[in-house]
Amino acid sequence: MNLYNIKENSEQVSFQQAVKQGLGKNQGLFFPDTIEPLADVNALLKQDLVTRSSAILHHLIGDELSAEDVSDMVSKAFQFGAPIKQVSDDIYALELFHGPTLAFKDFGGRFMAQCLAKFGGDKAITILTATSGDTGAAVAHAFYGLENIKVVILYPKGKISPLQEKLFCTLGGNITTVAIEDDFDACQAMVKNAFDDEELKQAIGLNSANSINISRLLAQICYYFEAFAQLPADKRDNVVVSVPSGNFGNLTAGLLAQALGLPIKRFIAATNENDTVPRYLQDGQWAPKKTVATLSNAMDVSQPNNWPRIEELFKVKGKSLSELGKGMLTDAETEVALKGLDDAGYLCEPHGAIAYDQLTKQLQAGETGIFLCTAHPAKFKESVESILGKDIGLPKELADRADLELLSKEMPADFAQLRELLMNN
Repeated sequence: MNLYNIKENSEQVSFQQAVKQGLGKNQGLFFPDTIEPLADVNALLKQDLVTRSSAILHHLIGDELSAEDVSDMVSKAFQFGAPIKQVSDDIYALELFHGPTLAFKDFGGRFMAQCLAKFGGDKAITILTATSGDTGAAVAHAFYGLENIKVVILYPKGKISPLQEKLFCTLGGNITTVAIEDDFDACQAMVKNAFDDEELKQAIGLNSANSINISRLLAQICYYFEAFAQLPADKRDNVVVSVPSGNFGNLTAGLLAQALGLPIKRFIAATNENDTVPRYLQDGQWAPKKTVATLSNAMDVSQPNNWPRIEELFKVKGKSLSELGKGMLTDAETEVALKGLDDAGYLCEPHGAIAYDQLTKQLQAGETGIFLCTAHPAKFKESVESILGKDIGLPKELADRADLELLSKEMPADFAQLRELLMNN
C-alpha cells in the first residue's frame, strides 16, 4: 500500500511507514494513492466479521503483510461484535460499543496496537494522542502492558464524562494521562506541535493513535461492511448511513467503504453545536468557531482533523461534497431525540441520538437507514439518566473502574511543559 501526504504530495510512504510516522510533513495526513474496488462484495458479505475484515484489510494493505499476518492481527483485535438492532420499520442502530472500552474506537485502537507491535521491533515508541472522550480509553486499553510502548493521552479537564475519565485514567503502568486546562482543540494543537518538533520525535519515537493514523482509519471501514451484511436482503438497495461526527474519522471510513464498493446510497454528517462542517457544506465558508461544551462531548471538535481526507476522497473520485447530507443539533434538541429513541424502545446516548434525529429527518420513502451508536449509554450515565429520568445501571467494564483513583496529571495548554513531560516520561 502506497500513500501520499495530502499537503506535500511528493512525500510518499508505505503503509508501515505511515503507521509508524502518524503525520507527514507540514502536519499533512496520509492518503492511499489508489483505492481499488473489491472484486466481489456480495461474497464478502456472506463471511463472518473476522474473515471478511481480514480480506478487506489485506486488499488495502497489499503485500506488505501476508494474508496470514493480517488474519492473525484482526483475530486479536476484533474479539467482539458490531450488531445492528432494528429501531423501526426502516431504521437500524449499528452498535459499536461491545468492545472492552464500550466505544467504536476499540476497533481502530486495537488494530493499530497490533500494527505497531508488528512493525515496532525492539525500538521504544511513545504514543501521544488527544481525546475528546472515547479515543483515550480505546488507545489506553489497546496498548496497556505492551512492551516498548509508552502512551501519553491529553484530554480537556472537566469536559469529558466522569465515567469516560475513569475508564482510562486509572490504569497507570505504561499509560500516562494528562488533564489539560483548556478544550479539545487545544489538546490537539499540542499534539500537532509535538509532531513538528523533529528532535522530540526522534528522541522518544513519537507516534499518534488519533484517527489521523491510517491503521485506525482502515480498521473502521470493516464495521460498515458488517452492518450491511446483517441487513435483510430486501433492505440493501437504498441504504443511508447517519454518522455522529466530531473529528470525522468515522465518516471518512464509511466513505472509503463506499469507494471500495459497499453500495451505500449516501451519508449524513450529524454534528452538535460544533458545526463547522455542516455550515461549510451549506455556504462554502470554512469558519470554525470556538469549541463549545455539549452533551455529546466526544464531538466537541470545531476543527476536525480528518476533514481534509474527505475532501481529498471526493476530489480523486470526481464527486461533489453536495452529495453529503448534513445537520446539527443543540443540546435541547439532542434531549428530545434521546427521549424519542427511548419512547421507541431503544436506549441510546447523546451522540447516537443526534445521528438518529438527522436520519429520521432526511430518510426518504423506500430507503433503509442505519445510524451509528458510537458508545454505550452508561458512559454518559449522569446525563442520560437525568434526561430520561431512569436508572440505566453500569456494565461490568465501567463498574470495575468507577471507584478507582484517578492517576492523571494536570497541565495548562503549554507545549513547553508537555515537551518536558514527554522527554522525562
